[in-house]
Amino acid sequence: MDFLHDSAKLKSLKDVPTRIKDGLDRDKAEAETQELGAEMEELFDLLYFAGQNSLLIVLQGMDTAGKDGSIRHLLRFTHAQSVHVPSFKVPTEEELAYDFLWRVHKQAPRRGDIAIFNRSHYEDVLVVRVRELEPESVWRPRYEQINSFESLLTASGTIILKVFLHISKDEQEERLLDREKEVEKSWKLSAGDWKERTRWDDYQEAYAEAIRRTATPEAPWLVLPADQKWRRNLELTRAVVERLRPYRQGWMERLEAIGKAAKAELAEYRQSAQG
Repeated sequence: MDFLHDSAKLKSLKDVPTRIKDGLDRDKAEAETQELGAEMEELFDLLYFAGQNSLLIVLQGMDTAGKDGSIRHLLRFTHAQSVHVPSFKVPTEEELAYDFLWRVHKQAPRRGDIAIFNRSHYEDVLVVRVRELEPESVWRPRYEQINSFESLLTASGTIILKVFLHISKDEQEERLLDREKEVEKSWKLSAGDWKERTRWDDYQEAYAEAIRRTATPEAPWLVLPADQKWRRNLELTRAVVERLRPYRQGWMERLEAIGKAAKAELAEYRQSAQG
């Protein structure tokens, strides 16, 4: 799966399929997911113990796209002490008194940690735009403000991966109807989801522009076909692993240096204790 660095690569989300049709069956996909998941878990550990970088995963998508399921999948390969999952809902009165990035910056991960954003600062160029909560003169400059914010994070050692979970309108309808049929999912029912669905085309256009305007080599977007949950998990795991692999050697060297320093300190202590 290619990252979308170049805005010219995404003119419309209609150009990106919501299913990957390459003949890979579910059993093989799940086996590959487990294998990649083991590598991802190792990389997460190296990230944590080296303490040089942090990881920010931004999950965006239409209602029912699978943000919660993706988070549950990723959490299978992490340990609680290093990860937190902020969920950005309607801004509170206090949050509205500040700039739109204030509440987001507070949730950025510190070195060694992982943050998985369930929705994010992108709501301020998506929902705000589609629902016309602010005039265009307010939300349009936010693309560059977001780019500057993410540039600041990466300059401070944060590794960023932004994922748009791309589902079809038909798949969304099926998932919404499933919530009505299944008792264990009924708590998710919301008339608001159906109301937002009437704005589908507007949201697709808003997402496409947000991705075009904010995809950079340092903070790439991945448009991930998400109609099939098992395939979504595989491609999400692969994307995280490929994003972190280039850092592995540096983290290993950092940990080796820490180990050498600890051994030297211990040897010095023992020598002084004997003397």
